[in-house]
Amino acid sequence: MSNRGIVTTVIGVLLLAFGYWVVINLGEHLDNSQIMVVQSPFSGKLTWYTTTGGMKYQGFGHVTKYNKRSQFWFSAKKDQGTAQDEALKTRFNDGAHGFISGSFSWDMPTDEKTLTDLHTKYGGQIAIEQQLIRTITEKAVYMTGPLMSSAESYASRRNDLLSYIDDQMNNGVYRTESKDEKSKDSMTGQEKTVKVVTLMKGPDGDYLREDKSPLKEFNIRTFNLSFNEVKYDNPVELQIQAQQQAVMEVQTAIANAKKAEQQAITAAKNGEADAAKSKWAQEVIKATEVTKAQQEKEVETTLAEKRKAVAALDLETAKLTKDASIALGEGESKRRQLVMQADGALEKKLDAYVKVNELYAKAMADYKGNWVPTISQGGGTANTGNGATELINLLTAKAAKDLVLDLSLPGSSATVPTAK
Repeated sequence: MSNRGIVTTVIGVLLLAFGYWVVINLGEHLDNSQIMVVQSPFSGKLTWYTTTGGMKYQGFGHVTKYNKRSQFWFSAKKDQGTAQDEALKTRFNDGAHGFISGSFSWDMPTDEKTLTDLHTKYGGQIAIEQQLIRTITEKAVYMTGPLMSSAESYASRRNDLLSYIDDQMNNGVYRTESKDEKSKDSMTGQEKTVKVVTLMKGPDGDYLREDKSPLKEFNIRTFNLSFNEVKYDNPVELQIQAQQQAVMEVQTAIANAKKAEQQAITAAKNGEADAAKSKWAQEVIKATEVTKAQQEKEVETTLAEKRKAVAALDLETAKLTKDASIALGEGESKRRQLVMQADGALEKKLDAYVKVNELYAKAMADYKGNWVPTISQGGGTANTGNGATELINLLTAKAAKDLVLDLSLPGSSATVPTAK
């Protein structure tokens, strides 16, 4: 290739490079989550784009971008922030150290004057985070430690630890006064001297500040401060573990006591329920027996009433039977009386008369001896008639007399029975 060709090629490459540079420096794309400032290459003027995203005119100026919202990590965890342990150290009033791990979010201001001031002093996102945000956070964490003991920060004043750090970051560190006091360690029970730091307040009751927080000066807002871990020195960690064990044992004892108390209450309630159940069971039995007795009484009453009714009916029947019998007797008596009055009971008397004579006849027929003496002495005449006949006549006459029978016929010498 000739020298002319080489020169032409170099010029073409330079023109292409210049054209590319011109293109990429005429405009810059801005994301909606960012703020961008363009510094003019000639006048140095700063042009801010804070509202909407898209392509913005650069005019060959220098471009710097900031996130509208960022997360600041001071974490000991490798998967949060950087892979390094960035926990912030503090010292409590009992001399123990603590390493606080956590994060918070922060917003960039949106007014151009404050943005220009920030950009002029720090020049970029990383510088603001490391030189401003981190420094203020470290100071707030370190100044909060002396306000409590390590044991308090772990247990009773954990929320105070969080709120004090957040307040001092945004409003400035407290003005404090300190004095030495003797107190017993809450975990070991040993007496020790601690430096007690108290917050000073102004006439209006607000906390006095050593200085104003730069975050407030630059209108940077922080929020959602949280801790994920607080590590203590090994002796303190051992004391905390011992305290945890003691607390767990106390809680277990309390739980067991409450459980026993509840079991006692439950047993008492169960006993009351069983007693009530037994009582009501007895009441049911009693009510059943009472009902049964009432029913039996009602049955007995009904039966007694029925028996009484039957007895009354029987009595009435007996009275009726008696009246009927009396009536029948009176009727029969009257009938017999009338019969007697009519024929003098001739039929019955004749029957009796016949039977008596039959008995006499039978007795005479069966007798084989003499009915009267065959020889008689004295002045009388001898009996020449039939003695048996005479005896029969005598007995017949006697029977007729006994039966009140008149055997004579009126107007005749013959005798026939007539009733008298």
